[in-house]
Amino acid sequence: MTDNDKNQNQRDKENFIFPHASYRGEFSPENLVFNANLQEFAQKVSYVCNLETNGKISSQSAYLQIKNLWKELKASMKNLGLEEKK
Repeated sequence: MTDNDKNQNQRDKENFIFPHASYRGEFSPENLVFNANLQEFAQKVSYVCNLETNGKISSQSAYLQIKNLWKELKASMKNLGLEEKK
């Protein structure tokens, strides 16, 4: 296997584990950053759910981790000035 083949295999693995999607919403730097934060949130929640499902962490631990991730996402929305006006 050549170095080029190894590099391509590594890129394929990374694209599978960390998929990238183009942003299609209304463009602004804030929206783009929030979209990246949202995708990261979804990826981390997926990991936590998988750990809980496989018995690696407790349901309570999974809940608390997801709750903290939600708080971080909510704070990022506020910091970016994207909070919904009530």
